[in-house]
Amino acid sequence: MLDTVEYRGWKSNTRLSNGTVELIVTNEVGPRVICYRAPGGHNVMKNYDEMMGKAGEAEWQIRGGLRFWLAPEDMTRTYAPDNSRVQVTPLGQFAARFTPPEETQYGVQKVMELRLEDAGSRVHVKLRVTNTGQVATTLAPWGPTVMAPGGVEILPLPAKYNHPGDPKNARHPGDFAPNQSVILWPYFDFTDDRWTFGKNYIFLRQNPKKGPTKIGLAHHVPWVAYWNQGTVFVKRFTRHDWAEYPDMGTVYQTFTNEDMLEMETVGALCTLQPGQHAELTECWELFTGVPEIKTEADVEKVLLPLLNV
Repeated sequence: MLDTVEYRGWKSNTRLSNGTVELIVTNEVGPRVICYRAPGGHNVMKNYDEMMGKAGEAEWQIRGGLRFWLAPEDMTRTYAPDNSRVQVTPLGQFAARFTPPEETQYGVQKVMELRLEDAGSRVHVKLRVTNTGQVATTLAPWGPTVMAPGGVEILPLPAKYNHPGDPKNARHPGDFAPNQSVILWPYFDFTDDRWTFGKNYIFLRQNPKKGPTKIGLAHHVPWVAYWNQGTVFVKRFTRHDWAEYPDMGTVYQTFTNEDMLEMETVGALCTLQPGQHAELTECWELFTGVPEIKTEADVEKVLLPLLNV
């Protein structure tokens, strides 16, 4: 079902619902996917109460939920205000395209497409940016999703294997090479107890009493998850080994502060000639009634069977 509903002060929002889950997307600003939940259930996305129902602000507003940004982060194009009405184009019973006004100052046109499968919780997300200017521009599509506070994020690490020891034991030079990378922002602190760096997983806990921290990952494992109030939100995405990524090669970034936790997929860095476009795609899933996930053993026992990995 695709219909228009009121939501937290906005009169016009698009709802996509198949009976199992519902998405609510703002039409008067953004677009932002501002709500993702089972009907009557926990909204996994953060809503900034003081920003709900408002529009037309001169400066960019975080609001919450999924937004469409451009990397690398800067003080201008990244923070272009998205506070105007959005054109909504239905693409079927469970899908729609959301087109905000062209950002003429920067010569880009963003488009967000969402498709909810007709059964289950799976949502397909496509973020497309087109160079509408007169000169080439370099960018990467970026999909930060602002999650509700109080949860724990699970970041899987690449498979482990032993050091080959004697070179005769190595199958190829790659047996001596690194297979993972963690990129640290200046305000990251190894003594921060919100982080747990385990053998197979990294955990990040949102804490309302602590300020910003952030890391980036090359992330060759194509999923991340966030557990909160018995609900697990999963993002699936793909890293392309041929591609260059911004911020020292991050395909995934995560940030948290006192208010929320962000799960941020990043597309390939590319130079677009006028008329060319770039895309970032990801897939979401929602699982309810999930026991609390605290340890790596919990991930193996509780989460992985849900993901079929």
